[in-house]
Amino acid sequence: MQRTRHGRTSETFETNGAAPRGRARQRAFAIAALPEGDDLSELKELLHTAGVATVGEMVQRRDKPHPNTYLGSGKLEELKAAVKAADANVVASDDELTPRQERNLEQELGVPVVDRTAVILDIFAGHAHSAEGKLQVELAQLEYNLARMRGLWTHLERLGGGIGTRGPGESQIETDRRLARDRISALKRRLDRVESSRAVMRQERERAQLPEIALAGYTNAGKSTLLITLSGAEVGVRDRLFHTLDPTTRSLRLGGRDYLLTDTVGFIRKLPHQLVDAFGATLEETRRANLIVHVLDASAPEEEREEMQRAVEAVLDELGATDAPRLLVLNKVDALDDEQRLALAFDHPGGLPVSALTGEGLEPLGERIESEFARTLSRVELLVPYADGGRLAELHQLDGELEREDTPQGVRVTARLPTAVAARFDRYAEPA
Repeated sequence: MQRTRHGRTSETFETNGAAPRGRARQRAFAIAALPEGDDLSELKELLHTAGVATVGEMVQRRDKPHPNTYLGSGKLEELKAAVKAADANVVASDDELTPRQERNLEQELGVPVVDRTAVILDIFAGHAHSAEGKLQVELAQLEYNLARMRGLWTHLERLGGGIGTRGPGESQIETDRRLARDRISALKRRLDRVESSRAVMRQERERAQLPEIALAGYTNAGKSTLLITLSGAEVGVRDRLFHTLDPTTRSLRLGGRDYLLTDTVGFIRKLPHQLVDAFGATLEETRRANLIVHVLDASAPEEEREEMQRAVEAVLDELGATDAPRLLVLNKVDALDDEQRLALAFDHPGGLPVSALTGEGLEPLGERIESEFARTLSRVELLVPYADGGRLAELHQLDGELEREDTPQGVRVTARLPTAVAARFDRYAEPA
């Protein structure tokens, strides 16, 4: 790696060697304008997930990107030569580029330029399987591309001079924009209908008053594996970013009580706003949860782990999930030695070390979940007539460890119920 310093900014440049032409169809050169300390590891992982080989990288250390060309003029000249030497056929930026920055970079470099948001949207498009997920991805892509339609038809201006040469270009771009806006409106209406159906299902769950737990965390932190281990559910798991796009809800039984456990889409640093908006219905499960289990990859280096934790907490705050209690789970401790475990406990004193792969620490996790919800339960003593057998069944579902005694007047029940549910059984309350 070669390092040079010019004034207050510093630049780093690395070439991984040109990839043979037959090895990868797309060979990306990764670039970034970053402050000190950050790197391109996440962008390269995103490119790998998208099926693109990274053949080189360049970082310019600066407080904020250049407004016109993202990188400074001097660094842009270095980039031209580096892209050619690495045999790259696409340049990928670690930040979301403005349409102007993207156009100027492509004109200077002579190769297509994509930004972080475009890469993520491409990954989402490949991983969306449900009808709702596909609608959400298409909506995010259209909203992202709408601002980038400017200039697509400028070639028509070169057909000749005089009257009639500009009109077709302007007419075509406005037509495309109108079609895109119409499609966006149609997608939003369809997603509203999907959300209405989801709301009906949610109301059924709320009527049953089953506590809801959302698994949130950085993508690839092991949330899906944890869901499988805790609930015994069959959920697809792969070691790649954004493998889970659609929320998966499964039943979890702890201490004789049923819980709903939901695995949601993973978060990353600089999660594009298009995705937060488009996946609002999906992420609603996180916002409405009674408890958010924040799954953190304990095997990641300390600085990277802290960055992941900050990124997830920032997205949760952006979603409005600030009031729900949070439980930090340190997953993948099976990959740590004794010294690393001690350091982990020091860095995260309130976190629970677990291994979703081996099952280590899951029993204390279940006990912690139970204790979190125990604070919201009220102890009730009821006398339920034998004729109201349906009510007895409901009580057993709400508290699998209730105490009951058969008496001539009915079934005397002592149970712990969610405070909001306890009021439904007031008429059975025994007089003091």
